[in-house]
Amino acid sequence: MSIHLVVIDALNLIRRVHAAQPGEPDVANTAKVCCQALEKIINNSQPTHIVAVFDHNSEDRGWRAELLPHYKEGRKPMPEELAAGMDQIQDAFMAIGIDSLLSDGDEADDLIATLALKVASRGQQVTIVSTDKGYCQLLQPTLRIRDYFQQRWLDAPFVEKEYGVKPEQLSDYWGLAGISSSKIPGVTGIGPKAAVELLGLYPDLEAVLTADDLPAKWQKKITGNEDTARASKKVASLQTDLTLGFNLQDIRYTPA
Repeated sequence: MSIHLVVIDALNLIRRVHAAQPGEPDVANTAKVCCQALEKIINNSQPTHIVAVFDHNSEDRGWRAELLPHYKEGRKPMPEELAAGMDQIQDAFMAIGIDSLLSDGDEADDLIATLALKVASRGQQVTIVSTDKGYCQLLQPTLRIRDYFQQRWLDAPFVEKEYGVKPEQLSDYWGLAGISSSKIPGVTGIGPKAAVELLGLYPDLEAVLTADDLPAKWQKKITGNEDTARASKKVASLQTDLTLGFNLQDIRYTPA
């Protein structure tokens, strides 16, 4: 049978909906608006399988913070009332036929990436619903990313326009230019423009770091910063080899 798996980046959806509520945000109303959004997504995409993936709730900042101690440091925490209402929101999702999956120590991004790539690699269709451009590194003919809020596809032409590189070069790009919002440093002195130029000359980050013909203006910035660049790329990359403790049958979509 033909499969279309829709994977919801749950907190990406929930936090944006919650923040947009007029007046004092209310968890019950957030759940209601999220479910309305999900029903639209279901109607438009006609999934055979669907799941909402949530980040774990522990204080452990994960393996990325071990590599880069300042990773995502100082980010605004989830509002207390929203954190306390997660069970209520997950129950609302279940009532419309969408199961929830908690990442259990790994970032939801990696769990989503592993699940999406496993299905897409078999030639089946996968749609990730998120505004997170980090997922663009996964793009392939059967894997796409939908920004629900701006009603657009984060596809290869989007990546080319936004970053000036190919989707498969994004982690190399971030290894050089960094991601300021996540406190991923990249190489000091190399910004987006230089990163694009370098990845036009060399196929990937490693080729840049080991090139013996690198122009002097870049060589002096890169020398001594190779380890930081490699760590930045690794942290910006998505893990796609997590062990999944379930199968597709568990997340088959059955309208409630």
